[in-house]
Amino acid sequence: MFALNFYSEYYEEVLRNGRKTVTIRLGDKSGKYQTGMLVWVTIGPRFARRQRLFTAIIDRVEIKTIDQLSPREIQKENPEFRTVEDLVTLMRRIYSEDVSVEDTVTLIHFSPVEEYSLPG
Repeated sequence: MFALNFYSEYYEEVLRNGRKTVTIRLGDKSGKYQTGMLVWVTIGPRFARRQRLFTAIIDRVEIKTIDQLSPREIQKENPEFRTVEDLVTLMRRIYSEDVSVEDTVTLIHFSPVEEYSLPG
């Protein structure tokens, strides 16, 4: 089972209420994440305890450069963001390296999977 992990506690609320349906990751991750794959959506720091929020299905995986992203795609990554500059600033904080608008990113579109028990 693969996971989409989010480090910031901020994301818990927007993930739970369905306002975050895309994650944008630096580099080409198409070899790791593929359409139709089930993943756990988790939050927590790297190399530490994480909490599973829900299971999701990957709806689509796209490879683009940052300057090719639409305002809507950026907003799906973070509802408070509107511009490429907002995203670049975030990615520099997350990846601790110089990130430019020419860098390749992977857009991973996902939807929660409702889990329920059959009546017994």
